Amino acid sequence: MADPTTRQPCVIVTGGAGFVGSHLVDRLVERGDSVVVVDNVVTGSWDNLAHLGDRIGRVEADVSTGLGLDGLPAGPPAHIDAVLHLASPASPPAYLQRPLETLAVGSEGTRQALEVARVHHARFLLASTSEIYGDPEVHPQPESYLGNVNSIGPRSCYDEAKRFAEALTMAYARAEGVSVRIARLFNTYGPRLRAEDGRVVSNLLTQAMEGRPMSVYGDGTQTRSFGYVDDTVDGLIRLLDSDVEMPVNLGTPTEFSVLELVEAVRRVTGTSAEVVHLELPADDPTQRQPDITRARELLGWEPKVGLMDGLARYADWLAGQA
Repeated sequence: MADPTTRQPCVIVTGGAGFVGSHLVDRLVERGDSVVVVDNVVTGSWDNLAHLGDRIGRVEADVSTGLGLDGLPAGPPAHIDAVLHLASPASPPAYLQRPLETLAVGSEGTRQALEVARVHHARFLLASTSEIYGDPEVHPQPESYLGNVNSIGPRSCYDEAKRFAEALTMAYARAEGVSVRIARLFNTYGPRLRAEDGRVVSNLLTQAMEGRPMSVYGDGTQTRSFGYVDDTVDGLIRLLDSDVEMPVNLGTPTEFSVLELVEAVRRVTGTSAEVVHLELPADDPTQRQPDITRARELLGWEPKVGLMDGLARYADWLAGQA
């Protein structure tokens, strides 16, 4: 990153109008960075950034065809210090509905963002995912685990897009000398995760708050790691500012089954809603838990917000949207 004492660092955030992206933009603006958000607002919303007014630049563009920085009122920034690439559908319903677009943003969209970083000698951060581990045969999952992904299954449009994005990022590091960072994000939840998003936390919490039966896919014994968005963003900032060029897991190392999540949601909402079991989707992972040794040792990072506290905060936000 550029020395902020000489000029205001300029950061490009693709997907910055989305759930995690908008919280990341808040943090960057808060610390004094000049931020330009590039988003096609298919799964994100400019409403997530409305409170920032003219403190940020906004470009509505599909990054698979370019970042559209020429469209800014003052033209493209003369200096770009970092490109943070978060653009992609992230919830299963979103990427299953748009498989080709998901593959495109992971491949060509990543290349477009990397090219901007290359030209400007800027730092590049890729928001990857725990989905690159597939249905893991190693537990918990360290960054050295190569994964168990079905390359032709319905979820592969997302899993393989992110795996390719990681490969392309490392190729630019080796061949072009781009300074890169790769964050593997585990299940994240919190304010701005839309009620209709389709991820398990938003599904169960919304159903419980509305007094509807809570949908559990399969028998509910599958496990996940649930991280509050503030913790995820803190990890992303620490990684961006570090010299760590190897992938880093950012997730809560505490493992919960979906049925344990149901009980936590019941306690937070006071509901006695019943559970309805639905057919388990294809290639749904049976276990998911990060080994965060690397994040602890190299970034000094670990999550601070516990599940009950995080669910209560998220429930308050959802209630305010009604």
